Amino acid sequence: MKITFVGGGNMASALISGLLKQGFSARQLQVVEINPGSREQLKLDFGIAVYESLADGVTGSDVIVLSVKPQQFPDLTKDLAPLLNNQLVISIAAGICATDIVRWLNGHDRVIRAMPNTPSLVGSGVAGLYAAPGIDEQDKKNAESILAAVGSTLWVDGEELLHAVTAISGSGPAYVFYFMEAMQQAGVELGLTTEQARRLSLLTFTGASKLAGSSDDDVTLLRARVTSKGGTTEQAIQTMEKNEIKCKIIAAIHAANDRSREMSDEYGKI
Repeated sequence: MKITFVGGGNMASALISGLLKQGFSARQLQVVEINPGSREQLKLDFGIAVYESLADGVTGSDVIVLSVKPQQFPDLTKDLAPLLNNQLVISIAAGICATDIVRWLNGHDRVIRAMPNTPSLVGSGVAGLYAAPGIDEQDKKNAESILAAVGSTLWVDGEELLHAVTAISGSGPAYVFYFMEAMQQAGVELGLTTEQARRLSLLTFTGASKLAGSSDDDVTLLRARVTSKGGTTEQAIQTMEKNEIKCKIIAAIHAANDRSREMSDEYGKI
């Protein structure tokens, strides 16, 4: 399987690195990148072929991974359409519907959408995947093998569910960082150094995630076990409940989901 990445940014670089670690050879991977400096860096980092021309880059490839910004998709796909030779096309852009990609590709329907997240940069990502109607099981396996190089994968049956994937895992790392910001600020206000507060919040999130991941119990039960009656944790949770923190987090995730839908509608008009 020969894979061409169109766009050589952070996510493409993470996938390339992961694939090389999984046993792919440098000869199987290539990139189309318009920025000269980025092209040189990709060659230096990975020893792969890098092209400026889209036509040169997709020639002979089996899979084309579109890893450019959403606003670049309409023009890119229209340029790509006449170059296709029945390759599998994987999009990792937020808010671009498979139906619109198929339309821009003049009916080419071997399209899979993937929604990875930024922990993919350290091999701990999760990607939601949706297969357009023109996809067979082998295409799904190939797409999964690519995205699994940087973490876990999750297939959804309906494309509309990728909005929820975007809202929860795509945007989710920012929510975690936001909460960590608050914990660090509180730690400093309580007398810890910045480094001490950072270390405590970081290790607490890492440990809690590992504990939840290794347990069959629901996180509600895990939280209750830490919340001793009359203790410090109960006081903190009661304060959060009084201020409707959970409700506000849920509302924020719904807002992200709604924005993902809006973006899809906006691009669908092009």
